[in-house]
Amino acid sequence: MRKLAIGCFAASLIVGLTVSRLLSQSGATRPTVTPAEYERWKKDLSNWGRWGKEDQIGALNLITPAKRKQAATLVKEGFSVSLASDADTVKAVDNANPYEITMNSIGTDRIAVNYHGITHTHLDSLAHINANGVFYNGYTPDAEAVMKQGHTKNSIHNVKNGVFTRGILIDIPRLKGVPYLEPGTPIYVADLEAWERQAGVKVSAGDALFVRTGVWARRKAAGPWLRGRAEGGRSAGLDPSVIPWLKQRDVALLGSDHPQYVSPSNLTGAVHDFALLYLGIHLFDNCDLEALGEAAAARKRWEFLLIAAPLPIRGGTGSPLNPIAVF
Repeated sequence: MRKLAIGCFAASLIVGLTVSRLLSQSGATRPTVTPAEYERWKKDLSNWGRWGKEDQIGALNLITPAKRKQAATLVKEGFSVSLASDADTVKAVDNANPYEITMNSIGTDRIAVNYHGITHTHLDSLAHINANGVFYNGYTPDAEAVMKQGHTKNSIHNVKNGVFTRGILIDIPRLKGVPYLEPGTPIYVADLEAWERQAGVKVSAGDALFVRTGVWARRKAAGPWLRGRAEGGRSAGLDPSVIPWLKQRDVALLGSDHPQYVSPSNLTGAVHDFALLYLGIHLFDNCDLEALGEAAAARKRWEFLLIAAPLPIRGGTGSPLNPIAVF
């Protein structure tokens, strides 16, 4: 027990020192993460083994019964708002795989979607991202077997009982007084903490954190544009330097109106991939946070009950879904 306590203290110290160092770098709000540093974090910040060697849900372990009861008390008026975009059936530069909705008869239809990517609202499971065939907590499946029957560990089926916790919205465009961030704008720890001070909230263990960049507001105003990891793609989002902060705050789930990274970047996709693979954080990708931002601003309340339920697909790498915020 003493060894465990010492180990936890050492890990906390490493995280704290890393965050402090990044904030104290020249320029303070513009820290640079080197590839070598990113590689070290894979060991120093990893949650592998934290909840046991057989763990398959990662940071969802932080959503305790006490956390759920606390989240329930946030419902004051019973007002709900969706965090999902409508099913997009129109092909565009940022929607290579539209929803396919076919009417089979006047009373039945068929729905098909390739949901991963930068368009459709979905939840990534811990079986989504790997490094050389290794997934969260060291799970190393046989690729041929996965192609036949899906994943035996880390799949979205582990979230069948749903998500029920405190949600927090960090609205960076509102912080900066603009309707949306321009593509390629990085978001730093200093921005996240400036919002906490302005909004009077603080991200804590077990929270579902949503970061608005204004993707859908900009798309409505200027039309679709090339985003994501594709060559030439430009996206506002979390800078790699926020990774230690996510570990320090023990975020349980992370969401945004884009897959949680800034592009272009020297480490494009870093936050998205690191969160899934090493922190064990399930990710809400491509949420529409415009209505949530308006609802929260009208109430001057940036915390809410977050409810979400993915499809219970055995072996699945994720699921389309409709997250709901309740005030």
